[in-house]
Amino acid sequence: MKLSPTTVALAALLATTTGFVQAQTPQPAPRPVTPAAAPAPTPPPPSLAATSWVLMDYATGQILVEGNLDQRVDPASITKIMTSYVVSAELEHGKIKREDMVTITENAWRSGGAGTDGSTSFLALNSQVPLKDLLYGMIIQSGNDAAIALAEHTAGSEPLFADLMNQHAQRLGMTGTHYVDASGLPNPDHYTTARDVAILSRALIRDFPEDYAIYKVKEFEWNGIKQHNRNTLLWRDSTVDGIKTGHTRAAGFCLATSAVRGDQRLIAVVMGAASEKARADANQELLNYGFRFFETHKLYETAKPLATPELWKGEGDSVRLGVAEDVVATVPRGRYADLKASMNLPSRLIAPLEKGQQVGSLKVELEGRTIIERPIVVLDDAPEGGFFTRLSHGVMLWFKGTDGDSTTVPAGSGS
Repeated sequence: MKLSPTTVALAALLATTTGFVQAQTPQPAPRPVTPAAAPAPTPPPPSLAATSWVLMDYATGQILVEGNLDQRVDPASITKIMTSYVVSAELEHGKIKREDMVTITENAWRSGGAGTDGSTSFLALNSQVPLKDLLYGMIIQSGNDAAIALAEHTAGSEPLFADLMNQHAQRLGMTGTHYVDASGLPNPDHYTTARDVAILSRALIRDFPEDYAIYKVKEFEWNGIKQHNRNTLLWRDSTVDGIKTGHTRAAGFCLATSAVRGDQRLIAVVMGAASEKARADANQELLNYGFRFFETHKLYETAKPLATPELWKGEGDSVRLGVAEDVVATVPRGRYADLKASMNLPSRLIAPLEKGQQVGSLKVELEGRTIIERPIVVLDDAPEGGFFTRLSHGVMLWFKGTDGDSTTVPAGSGS
């Protein structure tokens, strides 16, 4: 009996069904070597005499230690981290230039004068100052006059500049922050949180490394007056390279710092300490704790396949799936082998698929708590196959059903 071409194709497809089901399980990456001895327990984090605090891992954005991290607080001069972020963004887009001569208006001049709850760069009324020098004065000396002069030059007025600040805050995910000025003078509608300061600090370091380098400069002289950076940890700890202090009567003593030891960077934020020494000590305690008891590992690399499931209706037989960027995790020292990774993937992948298209998700857990979630994407274009491939696969899918269900499978940890 002679079989029709459609019947032959269908029979061949049925014969490969078992192989397809087996191919649905993604190929796990190598698992880490289990340590010979159980890891030492991690001691409890420090409890600080401050309103709020947070320790963040720079590479991952993970919160390692926190106390009242989402409590609304007065940011004082830590506001100027966002002021410098906005100025750096406008410089990058060519809207202003470092060589611009900025006129010091009466509004900016008065903000640094006597009777204000802040600091000054001693800028002369109606003088013209290079924008670059104002940036140094604001960051190193924490000059209110420099901050307002930069705001007015960048946006035309300080209120319009505050609008830009709020737009960037929203884009960065700073959900507990609102700005009304560029310098941080007290205002009931001007507030932030320790978490948001850490988010902003991480963005500044990542997005504008050239301008972030100013934050480690220890002193700056303008108009014959030399002033020191108010971040005393720059002298105490050689691994610290920023970030910013803040103090008003309403805010107390605040400090955001960042340090690099080996290949790990941490960000510490302390808001509302009792003194300049107390804020420095608290930040140092957070940094020392983080570097001593946490370690960072690269789990998965960009463009390396985590799974190669079979492809339906495609030109090829399978499709490579992976992550769009390196997946890094920071965990307590000695707990790397305790990480549990899983992937949620469709039970069937149907061409066409485009490179970079998200088709699933990766989740990494420690002790049942999710610490990382990332999209699983297609690593190569997967075009449709020919007519007979699409036809035969379509018939098979009709028999199997096309309900679009998904499955969760284990994914081994990487290097």
